[in-house]
Amino acid sequence: MENGNSLTKLLGIEFPVIMAPMFLVSNKEMLVAGMSGGVMATFPSLNFRKEGELDALLDELNKAHAMYPKGSYGVNLITQKTNPLYLKHLKICADKKVPFFITSLGSPKEVIAAAKSYGAKVFCDVTNIAHAQKCYDNGCDGFIAVGQGAGGHAGPNPLQVLVPTLKKHFPDKPVIAAGGIATGSGLLSVRALGADGASIGTRFIASKECIVNDAYKDAVVNASMDDIVMTTKLSGTPCTIIDTAEARKMGYAQSWFEKFMSNNKRTRKWFKMLVQVRGMKRLEDSVLPNNYKRLWCAGKSVELIDDILSCEEIIGQLKKEYKKSIEEMLLLK
Repeated sequence: MENGNSLTKLLGIEFPVIMAPMFLVSNKEMLVAGMSGGVMATFPSLNFRKEGELDALLDELNKAHAMYPKGSYGVNLITQKTNPLYLKHLKICADKKVPFFITSLGSPKEVIAAAKSYGAKVFCDVTNIAHAQKCYDNGCDGFIAVGQGAGGHAGPNPLQVLVPTLKKHFPDKPVIAAGGIATGSGLLSVRALGADGASIGTRFIASKECIVNDAYKDAVVNASMDDIVMTTKLSGTPCTIIDTAEARKMGYAQSWFEKFMSNNKRTRKWFKMLVQVRGMKRLEDSVLPNNYKRLWCAGKSVELIDDILSCEEIIGQLKKEYKKSIEEMLLLK
């Protein structure tokens, strides 16, 4: 379908979509379905924190990749020093020859060096040109332009500005647009901006393969774009969540003391680590099966999600909508 797209050739996929990595959401069944559908299926390494979990998963994904060569898979690594598992997970991924990496919230230097040793590709989450320049200087293969409306750690800039600005400054690097995309027409819209593809996350929360509890899935289906709010209380970094009673009780902004501890040279590493561990526990209490607290990450694209489908159906729908949108645009000429 997209044989002429440089991104699909670079990443070894059929369709220019990344199934975005989602904390506590992405799982093996979703990833295998993504590869079967010809997209790049990714997950955060922090979803598999117990000893031996990540190794075992990567062995299974490498087998699935051989079965479904029209798709591929990748790992999202949080490269901040506050992630105590970063270097351990990087080594495991390099040993298993993971074909694709997404780096977030820190320098990609070590990931890029490891990936280049065996030919893997590294794309970096960026929300502005300053961070993109640092990633470019370190030799990244491309960018994930994280704009307004993205689920999880969203950026402050609209994709209509961020994507063409990245293409203007770094014309030799592919750009993936992330934020508010859940349909084939949304994919076409960011392609028109100059993006080489789209990263889609929230749509896949409402999938049959996803193992989060039903209350979370129902919230994604029933929420509107105005129900998505930004908080710094979960991880210390701006993060989009669904506006619920628990979210309001937790609060949306750090206190002056939390901000001080996060910025103080002596305390920031350990305090940020504490905030992140506490945030992870809050999400686990809300997301996993049989847990029914209500702290749920999601993007503005909830507005466009009306049902729970299989990943195969979601990807098939994206492809049909994308093709239909192209045909409709051609008729307007």
